[in-house]
Amino acid sequence: MNKINIYVLTLFLSLAGVSIHAQNNRSQVVITSGQDNNVFFHTIERGQTVYAIATMYGVTPDDIYRLNPDSKEGIKAGATLKIPQRDMVGGTAKKQDGNYIFHTIQPKETLYSLSIRYTVPATAIVKANPGLSTSTFTIGKTIRIPATQVEDLPTTELKTITKEIEYTVQKKETMYRICRKFNISSYELIKLNPKLKEGVKAGMVIKIPVQAEENVTTEPATAMLSERDVNALLSEPKSIERVNSVKVALLLPFMTNEATPSTETQRFIEYYEGFLLAVDSLKNTGCSVDLSVYDTGNGTKKLKEILKEDALKNANLIIGAVQNDQIGPVAEFAQKNNIKYVIPFTSKNDDVLSNAYVYQVNTPHSYLYAKAAQGGCDLFAEDNIILLNIRDGKDKTEFIKAFKAEMKQRQIPFTEINYNAETLTADVDTLLRTDKRNVVVPTSGTLEALNKIKSPLRMLAETKPECGLTLFGYPEWQTYTRDCLEDFYALNTYIYSNFYADNLSKEVADFYTKYKNWYSKNLINIFPKYGILGFDTGMFFIGAINKYGSNFENNLDKIHYQGVQTGFDFHRVNNWGGFINTNIFIVHYQSDFNVTRNEVR
Repeated sequence: MNKINIYVLTLFLSLAGVSIHAQNNRSQVVITSGQDNNVFFHTIERGQTVYAIATMYGVTPDDIYRLNPDSKEGIKAGATLKIPQRDMVGGTAKKQDGNYIFHTIQPKETLYSLSIRYTVPATAIVKANPGLSTSTFTIGKTIRIPATQVEDLPTTELKTITKEIEYTVQKKETMYRICRKFNISSYELIKLNPKLKEGVKAGMVIKIPVQAEENVTTEPATAMLSERDVNALLSEPKSIERVNSVKVALLLPFMTNEATPSTETQRFIEYYEGFLLAVDSLKNTGCSVDLSVYDTGNGTKKLKEILKEDALKNANLIIGAVQNDQIGPVAEFAQKNNIKYVIPFTSKNDDVLSNAYVYQVNTPHSYLYAKAAQGGCDLFAEDNIILLNIRDGKDKTEFIKAFKAEMKQRQIPFTEINYNAETLTADVDTLLRTDKRNVVVPTSGTLEALNKIKSPLRMLAETKPECGLTLFGYPEWQTYTRDCLEDFYALNTYIYSNFYADNLSKEVADFYTKYKNWYSKNLINIFPKYGILGFDTGMFFIGAINKYGSNFENNLDKIHYQGVQTGFDFHRVNNWGGFINTNIFIVHYQSDFNVTRNEVR
């Protein structure tokens, strides 16, 4: 283990109430009536891509394109797509263990009617769709119907049962002969027939217990539920599953075999250090945390050993793993053991689409661009929007595409011009209006592109203040403040970002101070700052479990942690999958030299 890790571990072990086990190995819905068994319908949500939709249903993008040729040109929120059922045999989806039939909810359908239609217990449907509730069981939503589970089926087995038959006493029969004939004791016979105490007489009708083998069918308890009770499963209140001490497993590539940590390794060390600061802050509020830390290294060799650890199986929360080949096995492990799993770094992982235990902190680009486009249109709907095509090979093509689509859908007019160094000032000047604010949106987010346009735009802003010239740009711009901060203020600049730490705010200053006091160093100047990311994720997730239990997902709407750098607004990707963080900020560098950070809702 490198010196930094030893120092951090030694320091933190001195904190009371927390134990650490550091180990090197360790729109409008349009649905046809009479749904085809071969296909179902998916209503597109903001930020979704054909690839993501295909992945969540276990089909390929080409399968979707085949049924929806127009989708090759693009898809938009609110429209519907035909999706083929998986594993079709003779026109009917196979019902095998682990397989599902996907169903689009139709008008007048209920949980009870679907249970009858598919001959699957309602409880099995609810279990297969953790996000199902009265608010998500709505027309046009898709749910998955599981293969019939053996434990939920009526069971039939051969059992030996005892029955009573009536027997007429024959002439000259005695108590002894009757008992011997039916292999019972006189005590049992008299117990059933008290009148035999007065003697046995021919012609008497008595009861005889006899044993016989019969096939007995046992209905599952849920089969006895009424239609009303079945439908009520969707609104059943969820109790909080309290935990006395939050057990956390942190999996990071510390690369303890490196003589000198690389910059990438240092980022993860900073994440770990920031996470420890969160644990300390929570400890001071009375929260008990049991933290286990593991070095995953590269690949899956170490990881396979880590996943055998008892501390992992007993964890309430697993955070980390960086590489996709590591994330998959951890996500599967978390699902198998009912453990919440947080992916804090990558935004390019598919496990969240089908695993209800996964929380993806870093917003996938398609969701980020869609929400940023929404935020931009909310801000500038009444303004004069000018798209400035830089064409430097590094254009934000997907964001600009999403922004244009949002503006067209809302009927917000905009103008496009191409960048020309010699004529830029005149080109923009001819488009400026005095009755509206004028918003320039460059198509590239590079520092080089910003340097090309900032001086001409500043000149226009200063010579024509009545035009209210404004700039709208990108997350990476916050790393350019050393060179461009004055320009941002002068151009009344807005940027969108899923991460933002205001270095002038008290919260950030307090974090920097505590970090330096603990570790005698400053954070690496990168975006986002991993030390603050570690702090924010620790505060949010450990705090959520401490307050709302291991099933805190039922109370996500009540968790309002204000992150130092990260905002959290988790939403399920579908009724059976996990959660992605859809929060983004609009950061405003105001002309009065103030900076504000607001969430897009």
